[in-house]
Amino acid sequence: MRNERGQGQRDKFPKKGRGNDGKNFAARGKETKQKNDGYSKKNDFRGKNKDVRFTGKDQSIGGVAEERGADIPGTSEELADNFVFGFHATVEALQQGRGNKLFLQEDARGEKIEELKELAKTQAVPVKWVPKQKLDTLSDHGVHQGMVLAITPYEYLTLDELLEVGDKEEEPFFLILDSLEDPHNFGSILRTADASGVTGVIIPKHRAVGITPVVTKASTGAVEHVPIARVTNLAQAIAQLKEKNFWIFGTDMAGTNYQKWNTKGSIALIIGNEGRGMSQGLKKEVDEMLTIPMTGHVQSLNAGVAAGLLMYEVFRKRQGG
Repeated sequence: MRNERGQGQRDKFPKKGRGNDGKNFAARGKETKQKNDGYSKKNDFRGKNKDVRFTGKDQSIGGVAEERGADIPGTSEELADNFVFGFHATVEALQQGRGNKLFLQEDARGEKIEELKELAKTQAVPVKWVPKQKLDTLSDHGVHQGMVLAITPYEYLTLDELLEVGDKEEEPFFLILDSLEDPHNFGSILRTADASGVTGVIIPKHRAVGITPVVTKASTGAVEHVPIARVTNLAQAIAQLKEKNFWIFGTDMAGTNYQKWNTKGSIALIIGNEGRGMSQGLKKEVDEMLTIPMTGHVQSLNAGVAAGLLMYEVFRKRQGG
């Protein structure tokens, strides 16, 4: 059984002050739907690999299959979910073995293009040269930089698998995203999570953004390195974390100043929805609420910014700062 988190438990650690100043932080975004079908390759933190495959009659040139101007099959919805774009996201996906086919702008030149061609050759990924308009379509008019990569769909961990990852660390730190909707926020959070050493991220399966091309690009490829579990019920997931002796922290306008946060032990931090904040049901599961003090005129912080501050507070304290 997990010990109750109270003064008795707190006495085991350096004493921390409490405060009730601060304001809530939020941001608005749009919900993005995530498909999860087709061939897949497990991410490297699982320790297992499955074969990926692609079809088509490509003619090999120097070990890399290259085509020009061929039609691209699939519905617009399928294309949107199974492609990443931009240099960094493309490189990371190729290096992790998730690439199926690399689409390059037919008039593209330069060091980055040559680097991608060489990486595709190493990974035995065929290359296709297409007009810019085709890349615009595949990337949903995103900033593709003349490159789009067809990938195997992202495969999420189960909560049990994520906990196995956490078991390898002395003080695991999980981030729980409560129905985050903006893909740019999600990508930014993943980028900071990778940089600050977050053990893993937990997201809900429904009514929340998943791994999409926009998320992948915003994360600059960090999505390939941060373990992500997707669960049906966040409250049940939190209950399972508590059984593993995790302390659960939330974010709210009234709570402990985050600078006084006791980050020792196995911890999980909940970041609420951009507009609504944390759901009432999850607030009941929290051991302690945290707040970020603000003195300006705005009433909120962007969810990605707020999450970044809190992630780096854990990093700072655990590095002896």
